[in-house]
Amino acid sequence: MKKLMTAVLGSVALAAAPMAVSAETTHEIKLAYDADPVTLDIHEQLSGGMLQLSHMTFDPLIRWTQEFEFEPRLAESWERVDDLTMRFTLRDGVQFHSGNELTTEDVKFTFDRLKVSPDYKAIFRPFSELRVIDEHTFELVTDEPYPLVLNAATYIFPLDSEFYTGEDANGNDKAAVIKHGNSFASRNISGTGPYQVVERQQGVKVVFERFDNYWDTESPGNVDRVVLTPIKENNTRVSALLSGGVDFIAPVPPTDLERIRRDSNTDLVTMSGTRIILFHLNQSRVEAFQDPRVRQAIAYAINQEGIAARIMKGFATPAAQMSPEGYQGHNPNLQPRYDVERAKELMAEAGYEDGFTVTMMSPNNRYVNDDKIAQAAAAMLARINIKVDLKTLPKAQYWPEYDARAADIMLIGWHADTEDSANFFEFLTMCPDADSGRGQYNAGNYCNEEIDALVEQANVETDLDKRTALLQEVEQRLYDDAAFVPLHWQDLAWAARKNVRIEPILNVMNFPYLGDLVVE
Repeated sequence: MKKLMTAVLGSVALAAAPMAVSAETTHEIKLAYDADPVTLDIHEQLSGGMLQLSHMTFDPLIRWTQEFEFEPRLAESWERVDDLTMRFTLRDGVQFHSGNELTTEDVKFTFDRLKVSPDYKAIFRPFSELRVIDEHTFELVTDEPYPLVLNAATYIFPLDSEFYTGEDANGNDKAAVIKHGNSFASRNISGTGPYQVVERQQGVKVVFERFDNYWDTESPGNVDRVVLTPIKENNTRVSALLSGGVDFIAPVPPTDLERIRRDSNTDLVTMSGTRIILFHLNQSRVEAFQDPRVRQAIAYAINQEGIAARIMKGFATPAAQMSPEGYQGHNPNLQPRYDVERAKELMAEAGYEDGFTVTMMSPNNRYVNDDKIAQAAAAMLARINIKVDLKTLPKAQYWPEYDARAADIMLIGWHADTEDSANFFEFLTMCPDADSGRGQYNAGNYCNEEIDALVEQANVETDLDKRTALLQEVEQRLYDDAAFVPLHWQDLAWAARKNVRIEPILNVMNFPYLGDLVVE
């Protein structure tokens, strides 16, 4: 989006910018992901790909660092006014790609849009209002004390309210959020971010150019042009990097890690992710699962470290809880407890020495090696006389079966949208309640009201030390009760040509801060 110039998709303008991008391109990188953004409307879909687009073309109020700390972005400071109110101060002089100046009215416009977005409204449900104080000061107000105000603020990427207000040429509301629709916002974009979209061919490529009036003059980023090409097939994507056809790829499949490590022209960066993979044991379907000794026996029978080493080829971090390191609820005292003899003892104590038969379901194309993980777990359970009838399904067929709780043991992966432990518990272990949505994905029908009360207490505790202690206690109790069977956190991997310094811009949320990327 150069000066008063439009880049078009068909005949629809993407946006306009006040100044031309320099004709002298310092660096260009070719980026290959497994998919491209499905829309230009960052509120249409909550996904990793859309968050990547958000960080390239917009800026959040604050963002996460690699150490899980909060870093000021468009909000240069914040302070808690009272238990229900957090006050933010915007940076002065921030400009949108259109040339409009950022003010709190843009933040208010964005907040109101997030509250009605199908994918984001749950995150912003605790908030009653965004109160504008002046052009650069506003307050986020909650209905009750809420400790995750800053977590939610990482999702507020202020939109250019003037650009998105009014009607398009067809008389449609420019601000409308339309899922999978042909809306103004899905085709046009004006943010405050380091890059502007100058060309977009859905499913073919998206071209980004550096915004000359970008506010962050301290950013080390020196890439003026990014060409994003979607390459869905893993082997083709890796081959494109190794042949020099592209400069940076994500994700890197576990089967190609060694192939990339052996290449002298590329760098591979891996880190433990925050998506937990686990099994639910359905107590409503299997009477034996109501006995905590049986659930503990299954936990002892599953070799998480073996699965991580052999099936995941080291591309996973064995887990004994839901909360990864860095989350408030992560309990460092909990470790995987593989011990087949102890598992057999517990089965005998519970009166199930001779075992029983159960059904198990898993997707076969949703998580890394999901079907192989299920097959390995079934073999491990056979060692304690639990015979498993395993069925694996493509994800499109699996989720209706999961929702119906159609098997005794079911596999699921979960990433907390809020990057917070309570999100795991609210959806995966709380007593199922259709009205509130609690336990919506609790396919084990596990229910412990005392543990749920601790989670509820943590959700209104704004003292971080007290909240950490509450969430760690929840993890300890779930572990003692064997409420579910944790397996591992999926690792993440990226690869790039050696002159592309990707490590400083990577994070476990898996949306690299490409605006800060340095090419040597």
